[in-house]
Amino acid sequence: MTTPDRAFDTSRQTDVGARLMLVVLCVIWGATWPIMRIALYEIPPLSMRTVTAALGSLTLYLACRVQGRSLRVATARDWLHLTVGSLLNIVAFTVFGSFAQLSAATSRVTILAYTMPIWSVLFAWLLLRERPNRMQGTALLLCATGLGILIYPLAQTKIPPGIWLALLTGVCWAAGTVYLKWAQIKADPMAIASWQVTIAFVFTTAFMLIFEGHLRLAHASPLALLCTASTGFLANGVAYGLWFAIVRRLPAMTASLGVLGSPAIGVVASILILGERPTAADLIGFALIFAASACVLLARQAKPATA
Repeated sequence: MTTPDRAFDTSRQTDVGARLMLVVLCVIWGATWPIMRIALYEIPPLSMRTVTAALGSLTLYLACRVQGRSLRVATARDWLHLTVGSLLNIVAFTVFGSFAQLSAATSRVTILAYTMPIWSVLFAWLLLRERPNRMQGTALLLCATGLGILIYPLAQTKIPPGIWLALLTGVCWAAGTVYLKWAQIKADPMAIASWQVTIAFVFTTAFMLIFEGHLRLAHASPLALLCTASTGFLANGVAYGLWFAIVRRLPAMTASLGVLGSPAIGVVASILILGERPTAADLIGFALIFAASACVLLARQAKPATA
């Protein structure tokens, strides 16, 4: 028979493992933003996203096969949930995020896309009845304050379309995260990730053919192609596999708030790779958002009471 202490130790080990996965995920997604911007200098957004979705789908499929995981999805209901989740979590996030970078600085797009935790807390509260605890509330306050400082200077002038698209990216990502948590799809987490990226590839390919006519890679330099390939393998393959596993193992709000480390890394990477220079408001907002991420990542779950 499993004792309460042993059950708690197992749960705690699982929790620590998920949080370590969250750190790796933050590094990958944060560094990907400026790398993706380099590709967008030469490759249209939908063409780039079609390639990244294809590479991500292939990466996750091979990972499932190598690890002997089942790709079976049993019911039509689960397939419907997979499709809705893919549209919100991957298609909307990747397409809106790519177009946002065409009319706004990558560092700002990166940060604004991570308004996701604000919307995630609201959606999780309404749909999952997950009330924020004290640490999550502190993280949420820090996040909201940081984002307010970042957005306020832009509100003094005409806000470019990229800013609204970046915010919409965060809303869709939050909705998809909470939706998947609610749906409780009965399938292997890696299989869920694989099928969602595959579904995203189908939709993105259709959009590319409609709006761009064909895959436009002929005039891209080797550097742009390398950036596209790395985005597909890491951000759409490895990272999405980590993300969907994390969502299954941690509360939706914890996962959403924890991933706030990504924009912090994205801002630093944009400075180093793209030469962008953040303002004082950017730096203050960046610090507050990073602090919000630290609150979640360093928080410990309370030990359950024993009878």
